[in-house]
Amino acid sequence: MRSRIMYIEDKSGGLVGQCRIGRVHFSNTGATLTYAGRSFQSLKGVGFKANYFDVESGDYFWISGPRRDGADGLYGRITESRDVDDDVAEEYWRKIRKIDSPKRLNVRAALVVTTNSDSPSSSIPVNAGRKHSRVAQLVRSGLGQAK
Repeated sequence: MRSRIMYIEDKSGGLVGQCRIGRVHFSNTGATLTYAGRSFQSLKGVGFKANYFDVESGDYFWISGPRRDGADGLYGRITESRDVDDDVAEEYWRKIRKIDSPKRLNVRAALVVTTNSDSPSSSIPVNAGRKHSRVAQLVRSGLGQAK
């Protein structure tokens, strides 16, 4: 069974949810992903801000490959050391992020944009790049929120 380190974010509660960086295993055909005892299948483009669903519960997830700049989430959420599984931490930080430890992260790259939601957990960390600044503007104006 082939495996890969990937970013997994739970979208069942809204646009921003719990996230992990962990080792995902692919089935022989590649149609099913397995992580932490859960099986995921593709939404084949019909999901809203999600690309996979949990086979048992039906919950939606965003699963993608991690990025070198750490903006792994759909909205550029910066991965922090607490989000990385222990069994893949060294490989993630050294091979993917190309840094020795998470202490060397650029603080400027973890700007926080607060949405107009009532929920205090509605902060969306974004990268300081141009693309992510545009997303931040949309979120601030309320255009980036699901109604």
